[in-house]
Amino acid sequence: MLDRLRTGFERVLETIVILLVSALTLLIIAGFVCRYFGSSLTWYDEVASIGLAWLTYYGSALAALKGAHIGFPGLVNAMPPSFRLLATLFAEACIFLFFGVLAWTGWEVLMVLEGDTLVSLPSVPLQLTQSVIPVGAVLFMIAEALRLPRVLADARGHGFVDHELEDALGADLARPEPPRAATGATTPIARATAYPEGPRP
Repeated sequence: MLDRLRTGFERVLETIVILLVSALTLLIIAGFVCRYFGSSLTWYDEVASIGLAWLTYYGSALAALKGAHIGFPGLVNAMPPSFRLLATLFAEACIFLFFGVLAWTGWEVLMVLEGDTLVSLPSVPLQLTQSVIPVGAVLFMIAEALRLPRVLADARGHGFVDHELEDALGADLARPEPPRAATGATTPIARATAYPEGPRP
């Protein structure tokens, strides 16, 4: 159930990010063409900066769901499992606290901006453009909550895997495995490291 919810949430965020990237691309092309022919769009700069902010907030929520934000997995993995779990819980608590404050503050900002509009487009309310602050913060917290069970399992288990390594090798190959000294078996990563030119006879 949780996996299906996470997959559905990921698809929604991916769709939003794709639409924002596409809209920004078309906007930049339109702005360039209009400026080239001497008829600049008066609202281009303001709308483009808002679009970039929206892409940043929604993209950060998607990155949080994928565990792609900058971290220090090597440092955390060097800790004993008990300390690793405590460090992970502390980090997650800081994340939820920060984005909870951001969501609340963003909502307060929307109340202050009531009645204000964009300078170049008076028909567009500022509450709409700035709504990405509380909405993005809530989406980030939802993404972290959906990823939390796996994060805690990794903290209790064999540690964390770097996101780029996981994307390159796949989740199964990149995830560390316990040593198997009794049977002489090794993990795929260990085999590749020990015998870069292929297995020995």
